[in-house]
Amino acid sequence: MLTKVYGAAPIGIDAVKVTIEVYAVPGFDFTLVGLPDTAIKESYERIKAAIELTCKAYPHRALTINLAPADIKKEGSAYDLPIAIGELAGAEIVPTAHLQDYIIMGELSLDGSVRPIKGVLPIALCARKEGFAGLIVPEENVREAAIVDGLSVYGVSSLQQVIDFLRDTGTLKPTVVDTEALFQTEALQTDLDFADVRGQENVRRAMEIAAAGGHNMLMVGPPGAGKSMMAKRLPSILPPLTLEEALETTKIHSVAGLLTKKGDRESETLIVRRPFRSPHHTITDVALAGAGQNPHPGEISLAHNGVLFLDELPEYKRSALEVLRQPLEDRKITISRAKLSVEYPASFMLVAAMNPCPCGHYGENNPAHPCTCTPAQVHRYLTKISGPLLDRIDIQCEIASVPYEKLKSIQPGESSATIRERVVKARKVQQTRFAGTGIYCNAQMSPKQVRQYCVLDAQCDKLLEASMTKLGLSARAYDRILKVARTIADVAGAKDIAIPHLMEALSYRSIDRPDWVG
Repeated sequence: MLTKVYGAAPIGIDAVKVTIEVYAVPGFDFTLVGLPDTAIKESYERIKAAIELTCKAYPHRALTINLAPADIKKEGSAYDLPIAIGELAGAEIVPTAHLQDYIIMGELSLDGSVRPIKGVLPIALCARKEGFAGLIVPEENVREAAIVDGLSVYGVSSLQQVIDFLRDTGTLKPTVVDTEALFQTEALQTDLDFADVRGQENVRRAMEIAAAGGHNMLMVGPPGAGKSMMAKRLPSILPPLTLEEALETTKIHSVAGLLTKKGDRESETLIVRRPFRSPHHTITDVALAGAGQNPHPGEISLAHNGVLFLDELPEYKRSALEVLRQPLEDRKITISRAKLSVEYPASFMLVAAMNPCPCGHYGENNPAHPCTCTPAQVHRYLTKISGPLLDRIDIQCEIASVPYEKLKSIQPGESSATIRERVVKARKVQQTRFAGTGIYCNAQMSPKQVRQYCVLDAQCDKLLEASMTKLGLSARAYDRILKVARTIADVAGAKDIAIPHLMEALSYRSIDRPDWVG
C-alpha cells in the first residue's frame, strides 16, 4: 500500500513542500531514501518505540520511505511525526482521507510525545502557499505558526492526539493569534531609555541621525564613557517594525531555532521589536556569516532589520570583520556549499565601539589616567580595522568621558520616545521619496539615487571638494557623506542640503582626519 503524507523542508528563510511516500508490504525490511541526514536515518528506532507505546503494538511491515523531491537535502528530526503517520496509514491504523489536507511536522520522543522543532514559521507560510487547509505541529510551536492568516494550525503534544484527529475522534481546535494586538501591546515597550544617559549630547545627536537614515556608526572613546550603554538604547529610537519586517525577522529566528516558548508571553511567537545582536569579539567568521552543511543564519542575518553591535572593534579577528563588507553593501549574504547556495537577508545597522588606543586613554586631558601607549602602538591598534570597512561606516563619532557635574545631575536626558518621534518623521519623508523603489531609508540609496536626491549648490560643492582633497576620502566615503547630509536635512525638515547639513555630515568622519593620531 502506498501512502503520502506531507511535510516541508526549510531552505534559507523559506520552505519547500516535501512528500513523505510510504510503501508498505508484508515483511520486515526498512529502507529510507531522499537525501536524509543522520537524524532522519536514526528515526526508525524512535518511531518504532513511539508507535509501540502509543498503539500497544508495532505493525511490522516492509517499508520503503521516500522523501520527495529526492534532490533536496532533508535534515533534522522534524520528519519523525509525518513518517510515523505514514507508517500507521500504510498499516491501515490511521485513515488516509485527510492526509492531503495537512502538513504534519514534529519530533517524536520514545514515549510518543511530540517535541518542538525549528523553522515552523517558514513551514506555515509554505503550507498556505501550497494550498493546504491546515498545519499540525508541536504544541510548543503552535503560536509561532498561528500568526499566518488563512491557515488552521493545530498544536499536538502526543502521537495519540494526531491519530485521534485524523480519525475524527479528537478534540483539537485550531489556535488563533491576534497579530495586531501583539504589535499594539509590545512593539514600543522597552526597558532601556535614552533618558538614562547623562551628557553626551553630540553622540546622542549622531545616534539620532544614524537611526533616522539607517546609517552605520562607529564610536571612539575611553573606557566607561558610555559607548555600550548608548548602543543598547539605539533600538528604542528606531521606527517600529512593520508587519512585513516582523514576519521576515521572525522567519530568520525561527530557522535558527531561537523562538522558544517562555512562560505564557505571546510576544515570543512574533518578533515585534528590532533585534539587537552583540556577539563577543572571539566570534568566528562562520558564526558571523552563517554555517552548516545546510547553512543556518549567523549573527549578520539574526540582526536583520535591527542592530549589530560590535564592542571593542579592533579585538575582532580581521577575517571576521572582512566578512561584513559584502553584507553592508548588498544588505544580503550568500552562503555557498558544495550542493547548496542559500541567500539570507542582512539589512542591519552596524554600530561599533572602540577605544582610541590599547590603554584607552589617548587624547584625554586627565592626569589620573595618562595614555601609556607609544604612537606606533596607537597607529598599529587603529589599523587593525581596514580602510574598506571604515569606508562603509557612515558616521564616526568621538566620545569623551562625562564630567562629574553631569553625572550627578538628577535631570533626566531626552527620552527615547521623544527622539523616536523625530526619527519616524524623517523616515516618513524618506518613504515618500523612495516609494515603489524597494528602498526604505537614505543609507540604502544607490549611486544613481545619490546623484538624484543629494544635489549640492555651488557653495556646498566647493566645501565638499576641499574636504575630500584635504582628507583624501574615497568615492565610497563621498557617497556616504552625501547620504548622511541628506538625512540631516530630512531631520531638519529641509528640502535641499545646505552648508550646515554638509558640515555636520563632514564632522562625522573623525577617523578620516590625518591629524587624528599623534
